[in-house]
Amino acid sequence: MQETKKHILVVDDDTRLRSLLQRYLREQGFLVSAAKDAFEAEDFLQNYIFDLLIVDVMMPKITGLEFLHNLREKDNPIPVIMLTAMGETADRIVGLEKGADDYIPKPFEPKELVLRINNILKRTIKAKELSTKLIFHGITYDTEKGELKDSEGKIIHITPVERTLLNLFGKNIGEVYAREDLAEILGVAENLRTVDVQITRLRKKIETDTKNPRYLQTVRGKGYMLISD
Repeated sequence: MQETKKHILVVDDDTRLRSLLQRYLREQGFLVSAAKDAFEAEDFLQNYIFDLLIVDVMMPKITGLEFLHNLREKDNPIPVIMLTAMGETADRIVGLEKGADDYIPKPFEPKELVLRINNILKRTIKAKELSTKLIFHGITYDTEKGELKDSEGKIIHITPVERTLLNLFGKNIGEVYAREDLAEILGVAENLRTVDVQITRLRKKIETDTKNPRYLQTVRGKGYMLISD
């Protein structure tokens, strides 16, 4: 299956550099959009999904650092590479403190920019993959696919109820769920013992020692919680 192209937004008031970057990055296999200032970039962000932003620091009206600050204030985690003509270490530190993922002074080698882009995208993809996986001493549960696999990648059969429990616990690692709440979610509110039975069955699939569970723990007097590696 063909890999989806990554979409990059270049934000720079320099028309020539913006055009050159757009053309070069497209030649490297990226989808590329370009904005001349922060206002135009905001419009793009409202209408499209991007994998990474390349933002110039010195822009009129709203600087790149102000744009980055506003982006992070909205809890937008999209990776950002800052471009600047300023070479001072202090200026680079300010950009990194405001949430930049990387910082490249002008002039720069386009090939170096692409290497940095690819490195950031690889880290982002890996982080996303980890965020959707629960790991239990070599056993892995993928919350998106609903699949439990052993250390060799072989699928371990789980029931719909066990899948529901893993998805629920996985959303809030370390949070304690009362038996009553779990019973209601599972549709067995009239029989709390059913919850204990399902927990025991699930432990047999993810724990190495079910008598001393490491991951699916009992919190005395409160309920159950899940811990992942």
